[in-house]
Amino acid sequence: MSDAPSPVSRPQRLGSVFWISIGLIAAFVIWATVFTENLNATMTGALNWITGSVGWGYLVVTLGLVGLLVYIMFSRFGALRLGPSTSRPDYPTYAWLAMILSAVMGVGLISYGVAEPISHFVTPPHGLAEAGTREAAVRAMQFSFFDWGIHAWAVFAVFGLAIGYSTHRLNRGALVSTMLRPILGKAADGWGGKAIDILVIIATLFGTTTSLGLGAAQIDNGTQSLWGLPGGTWMQIGIIAVITVMFTASALSGVHRGIRYISQTTMVLAVGLLLFVLFVGPTNFISNLFFESIGRYLNDFISMSLITPQSGTELQWMQWWTYFMLAWWIAWGAFVGVFLAKISRGRTIRQFIVGVLGVPSLVFFIWFTVFGGTAIHSDMTGDGAIGKAASSDVNSAFFAMLGQLPLPAITSAVTIILVVLFFVSGADANTYVLSMLSTKGVLTPRRPVLVVWGAITGITAIVLLLAGGLAALQQAVILSAAPFTIIVVMLAVSLMIELRRDPEILAMKSLEILATTPTSPRKDEDG
Repeated sequence: MSDAPSPVSRPQRLGSVFWISIGLIAAFVIWATVFTENLNATMTGALNWITGSVGWGYLVVTLGLVGLLVYIMFSRFGALRLGPSTSRPDYPTYAWLAMILSAVMGVGLISYGVAEPISHFVTPPHGLAEAGTREAAVRAMQFSFFDWGIHAWAVFAVFGLAIGYSTHRLNRGALVSTMLRPILGKAADGWGGKAIDILVIIATLFGTTTSLGLGAAQIDNGTQSLWGLPGGTWMQIGIIAVITVMFTASALSGVHRGIRYISQTTMVLAVGLLLFVLFVGPTNFISNLFFESIGRYLNDFISMSLITPQSGTELQWMQWWTYFMLAWWIAWGAFVGVFLAKISRGRTIRQFIVGVLGVPSLVFFIWFTVFGGTAIHSDMTGDGAIGKAASSDVNSAFFAMLGQLPLPAITSAVTIILVVLFFVSGADANTYVLSMLSTKGVLTPRRPVLVVWGAITGITAIVLLLAGGLAALQQAVILSAAPFTIIVVMLAVSLMIELRRDPEILAMKSLEILATTPTSPRKDEDG
């Protein structure tokens, strides 16, 4: 083990990574504000080139990460702990899982929990089914599982595992660059490492601003349908401003209080809403759809993981769904990874992979089937109102689904509260992580740094919203994640190198060699 000082004790100086990141983000904000049309044209052109030329990279890399994690889980590396061998988890399992689920992708569950399945039901992916049929329903869930399941969590798990191992076991700072030392060597501690950390910060910021935009649109739509309040861009900007104050204040209270208790409250409300829709909605249809869709998802796992667009229309579809989703996960990888590392000290690598890769994926599958399946059943047996609402505005789909069930006013109000809490907990964790990344990986960032990153996150989300709405947010994610994909691959390779060098692993290998080495025959007394 390293004898380096703990990252908690390192001085918190605002070095070049912090200031260069702030400068680049400020330049982007000015560009988006003053030259909006030029920004949109540039981003659109770059997006089309990247997705048309190397979009397959998102597919190959994420599938490779899944394979790597399965290998590590069943290997001898799985017994290592994220921390000293005598360490134990800082949080009980229920609290740990609650923080993972709510602080990672909460807003997306509301934004896409109905919108994605019903959209795929109306327009089946890659023409694999006839719209509006039972087969279309299964395909809709299958591709929703693909976008929100194992591939997404594999990205998060690799980042979390690498950073957790580096931070808790090697006593290094919580930075991606430090984990790349096996590949970069001394450059990891120089400008090469700083460039990587800056890229990580920018990708993380754009990944989070997309969530802020989705959350604001969701709250805006909910208040319109429930209370008839005026909506639109300015309403969403106001929502972002208020929520920014809330999540910054929560971040200032730290993980042990703010993030933890908001996460647990969110889980209680989310489970309550899910059970209500499950038992009030078409329970038998949902149950059958879940198991059939799981079977199709597992059966087609490899082929679905590598499917690529065959036409311009399919490319546009992939940009809106698969490529965007995978890029979103990659852009969020460092943010989620640092947060997972922070809350996972003391767990074994095997526990970490099962908890991060398996449990959230299963929960998301259930969530999408309950809410998306309810919407699909309603449109199959009704006038297709939910599908029409989703086609007009994806953020209206969830409330349109609730409108088909009893007590829509109550469930809509609960949903709005849920979105706010998801909004706060996710952005709260993001602010905390951005502060860590920009201050040399310290685990307890100073309050002024937290406030700065909270404000920057809110301002960037507002600027992108004004520049082009949700489309601009999605474009920013895909573009920022493209170069970041290379870093993900480097991180996976570095992780394997570090694991093979672990003293416990080397000790086990030495014992195995001794056990298999034949001893010299003893000479008899006369010999």
